[in-house]
Amino acid sequence: MSAVPRFEKPGRAEKPSGRFRRMLDRLSTSQEDLECEELREDSHASGCTRISECSDRQIVKVTGTLRTVTLRPRAGVPALEAELFDGTAPLDVVWLGRRSIVGIEPGRKLIASGRVAMSHGRRVLFNPKYELRPLGKE
Repeated sequence: MSAVPRFEKPGRAEKPSGRFRRMLDRLSTSQEDLECEELREDSHASGCTRISECSDRQIVKVTGTLRTVTLRPRAGVPALEAELFDGTAPLDVVWLGRRSIVGIEPGRKLIASGRVAMSHGRRVLFNPKYELRPLGKE
């Protein structure tokens, strides 16, 4: 017997080729998966780094949708925390000394840039530069 690798036939692992196959694939995929795919495509189209590819101490520009926004004091100082999700991984965005920021609310899309830190195993951006995405661009 020889140790020649077998090549797999192109099949379902690749993207569907026909219109009907794409429609069936879209209908059989969950809403959450479709939203994640849309967020990944948006991240790629805007030229931003995917959150899953961000490493500690790296300066990045990321985009995504805010899933949660909470007011949580850190060392006695108010801090507005939001979870940004781009379809690949979550990122905590923290504005120190702020109780609220107009436009920062769940469901809002934004672009944030700054240096990523790791805190308790999660990626965090402290006091990032940010740009709110227009509401009509969905």
